[in-house]
Amino acid sequence: MRAGVFGCAGLAALLLQAAAARAFDATEKAPPAIVTPLASAEVTATGQPITLPGKDVQVLAWIYEIAPGATLAVHKHPFARYAYVLAGNLRVTNVETGQGTDYKTGDFIVEMIGQWHQGTNTGAEPLRLLVIDQVEKGSPHTVVRD
Repeated sequence: MRAGVFGCAGLAALLLQAAAARAFDATEKAPPAIVTPLASAEVTATGQPITLPGKDVQVLAWIYEIAPGATLAVHKHPFARYAYVLAGNLRVTNVETGQGTDYKTGDFIVEMIGQWHQGTNTGAEPLRLLVIDQVEKGSPHTVVRD
C-alpha cells in the first residue's frame, strides 16, 4: 500500500481499531468522536474481488445530485468505485444480466467493476451520492457506452 492511500476497507479497519483502543465507562467524559462503521467489503455488489490500480493511484471524490426519475447513461467503471447514499433512493441495474439492486439513504455501495450498468433515481426527491473513485492517475473513472 502506498503511503497516504487507503482502500475503504483499510481505512474503516484503522478507524475501528482506533475507536476500540479505548473504552469509556459511564463515569468518564464522552469521547471526542463517535465512529460508526458503515461497511466492510472484500467484493463488489456483483461479487467481484476488489482490486486497486497497480500504479500511480489517484483518489477522486464527488457529490452526485440526480433528479427524481432520472436515469444515468449506461456505463462501467474500470477501477474500484464506492458510493454512499446521502439522500434518496437509487436502483442500479446490471444491463448485461438485467439484475437490479435498490439502495436508500445511509447505504454504502461497492460498485461493480467493468460491467455495464446504469442508475435510476426511483424516488420523488433528488438523489444525493458521495462517490469515491480510485483510479490510475490520468485514467477515466467512468466509460459511457455508445
